[in-house]
Amino acid sequence: MADESDTRTTGATIAIIVIASLAVAYTLYFARSFLVPIAFAILLDFLFSPLVRGMQKLYLPMSAGAALIVFGLIAIAVLGSYTLSGPAQNMLRDAPATIARVQGEVGKVFRPLTEVTTTASKAAKEVGVLSDSTSPAEVTVVGPSVASKLAGTAQRMLAGFFQVAFLLFFLLAGGDLFLEKTIRVIPLLHDKKKAVRIARDVESAVSVYLIANLGINLMAGVMVGAAMWMLDMPNPILWGVLTVALEFIPFVGPLLMMGLLAVSAVGVYDSFGRILLVPGAYFVVNLIQGNIVTTLVLGRRLALNSVALFVGLAFWFWVWGIAGAFIGVPLMSIIKICCDHIEALHWIGEFLGARDEPTRTASLPDALTA
Repeated sequence: MADESDTRTTGATIAIIVIASLAVAYTLYFARSFLVPIAFAILLDFLFSPLVRGMQKLYLPMSAGAALIVFGLIAIAVLGSYTLSGPAQNMLRDAPATIARVQGEVGKVFRPLTEVTTTASKAAKEVGVLSDSTSPAEVTVVGPSVASKLAGTAQRMLAGFFQVAFLLFFLLAGGDLFLEKTIRVIPLLHDKKKAVRIARDVESAVSVYLIANLGINLMAGVMVGAAMWMLDMPNPILWGVLTVALEFIPFVGPLLMMGLLAVSAVGVYDSFGRILLVPGAYFVVNLIQGNIVTTLVLGRRLALNSVALFVGLAFWFWVWGIAGAFIGVPLMSIIKICCDHIEALHWIGEFLGARDEPTRTASLPDALTA
């Protein structure tokens, strides 16, 4: 009877965990327009809070330091948008011709298959298998134009940017207000100290990750932009900026960048060798960055295993789209740090973490018996 009762209790606990997880996932999904700006603002708060505290030591009020940082971010965004608006318009203007040329090149490759399909269709019609009179009528659905979609996306991005800016100002100006409130609410001294350690560890990890990755990606962007300029690719500055942005998305970002460069190169060059040089140059830069520079700079500060990282990025992309893909890594790192400090959730942190060096070289039975 006791075993049966324990089994029922375990089953009920698992069911509650599954239901709670689904509730959290769907809440994140349906509330993404509300939660995404908050998540971006909190991550930026982790990044700039040490700078604001440093300004406070120089007798600059926290509100003034917060305003200085927020206005600086707005100025950088406005300047960057103004500088890149011309190249972006040129790329969008040339996009139809580039796509048509790519379709033509792809059509040459698949032309034999198309001819076989066409011949089979004609033969089927001749023997009466297919009849033009019985074929269903084609219905054309006219959707919104590309220009209207881009305009709507730009408006949403602008509104989200200002939401992040305003919230970031209040977070930076408030300093450690929410941490202090949390510590006052927690009853036990041990839990108070744990909350402070979690907050400081998260702030340190996110700051190091964002600063180091921004510097590394800027270097990669400069190298890619210079390579595109030497290869006579149009809009090399824009390609450099896209490199900086997409490098924040592991796995998918580099593949997407290589695809964009390959498609654009088809619209520029006639030689197959020169077309391959364009994504090849980016591949070399990405290889150096990912396997040498990032390893030397970051090391194992945010040690997440690749499987958990890929699944986590897929989850955040599902719930929050492109924004979730950009901030998926720091969010996964925050989850791991919190789980490492909470005993009941320590197994989640262990699952998310990378493999330890001793077990990397040892066999699994040896590692289990060690």
